[in-house]
Amino acid sequence: MQSPLFAFDEAQTQERWSLQNKQMLRVTLEGHDDILARKGTMVAYQGLIEFDAEYRTGGQAHARAYTGEGLDLMRCHGQGTVYLANLAQYVHIMDVDQDGLTVDSSYVLAMDSTLHHEVVAVDSMYGISGSGKYQLNITGHGRVALMTSGAPLLMQVTPDKYVNCDADAIVAWSTALRVQMQAQTHASGVWRRRGNTGEGWELSFMGSGYALVQPSELLPPQNAVIGQGLAAQFGMGGQGARGQNQGNAWS
Repeated sequence: MQSPLFAFDEAQTQERWSLQNKQMLRVTLEGHDDILARKGTMVAYQGLIEFDAEYRTGGQAHARAYTGEGLDLMRCHGQGTVYLANLAQYVHIMDVDQDGLTVDSSYVLAMDSTLHHEVVAVDSMYGISGSGKYQLNITGHGRVALMTSGAPLLMQVTPDKYVNCDADAIVAWSTALRVQMQAQTHASGVWRRRGNTGEGWELSFMGSGYALVQPSELLPPQNAVIGQGLAAQFGMGGQGARGQNQGNAWS
């Protein structure tokens, strides 16, 4: 059998964390190095690997209920290779050091189980449509895989050069940075897009570190639903492949 598809065979690498391609993460497990992944993102695996729902502490559950920020995780453990992806988002591997990483939980694909994560508040009196008042702070030593809609921009922040980012496009930043939320408009129009420019809230970063921005101001449809009702989720009835919704198209 011959096909151009055979050019997309498994990546050969000795790295524990690697990219199979720009939109798929490849992690090798050896039985003592569990990872935590977003629920439902496993697309394939080899070897003896098990997937268990990760326990959420009382504090984490309360923070999720109060802020809407948090992670629905599964624990991947065993021996073998697991492949993770989510809605064809671009995947990026980052090392978390002692400075920590602040990120919108919607963009986290997976992380080492040795890392600690908690909900933190961004200094602001307002909530905004994208990166709201609350974010996820990841600390410790390990690796985390982030997702973006398209190829991102990594902007360096220095004491003599601060960076402003659209609040709907920012993905993550160094925890050590000082953050301020602002809108370049007068008070009476603060809830509107800035005049007729289409721009709204922005985050201003100061200090030493980096800010990661994606080329999109929309969150991925994390909870996209096919059609309507329970039958639609299983491709049955009028919403199924043989019903009016041919091909189970997203609606």
